[in-house]
Amino acid sequence: MQCLILAGGLGTRMQGVADGIAKTLVPVAGRPFCDHQLTWLSAQGVRHIVYAIGHRGAQIRDFVGDGARWGLEVEYIDEGERLLGTGGAVRRAVDLAGNGAGIEGGFLVLYGDSYLTTDVGAVWAASGGGAFAVMSVMKNTGRWDASNAVLESGMVTAYEKGRTDAAAIGMEYIDYGLSVLTPEVVRAHIPAREVRDLADVFQPLAAAGRLRGFEAADRFYEIGSPEGLADLENFLAAP
Repeated sequence: MQCLILAGGLGTRMQGVADGIAKTLVPVAGRPFCDHQLTWLSAQGVRHIVYAIGHRGAQIRDFVGDGARWGLEVEYIDEGERLLGTGGAVRRAVDLAGNGAGIEGGFLVLYGDSYLTTDVGAVWAASGGGAFAVMSVMKNTGRWDASNAVLESGMVTAYEKGRTDAAAIGMEYIDYGLSVLTPEVVRAHIPAREVRDLADVFQPLAAAGRLRGFEAADRFYEIGSPEGLADLENFLAAP
């Protein structure tokens, strides 16, 4: 299994907590966050990682290196300071395949500030081993953040962020932070070298009945905010 980690963001909500360092390097339970994340991915059977980096990306390169300490092969795609958004970064990773970097074939997509506990192999199996697009979701009913997805009979049939009437239209699920995409799907929905969001892929796929869903049982953790960082610290400290 191969995984693209999106770690190029500015981390604006973490000002005062992560000043001067890349968000994925924020200390959590005495270790940089990405150490926890890469340890988990390796234990789940992922072997190839492509980091999409940008703001303070050199810090990530310096710490993670070639990934050997986690039993991983790690490559980097650097956007510099002109960030392309989550969708644009994914398109760039696909376009660089065959040039000594990038992604070839189906791949997992993970946010660089997400800590998950779900079975990665099960998500991969739901995609037919990388053949079909999958979004992992969790039944949320507005608890952890605004719900943004409808799951019906194993398919995500609607996906839209920012709906004020999410509950009224049956949006009880939330994007869990781990998905599977194919290069063909990415190229069809994300123009090259344009700033785009991953929603530009997931929303039309869901509307067309082409987005498989994988329901995660346990909550997600994230370090995108001081509150999320505190929750993860408490989780990792629990016996």
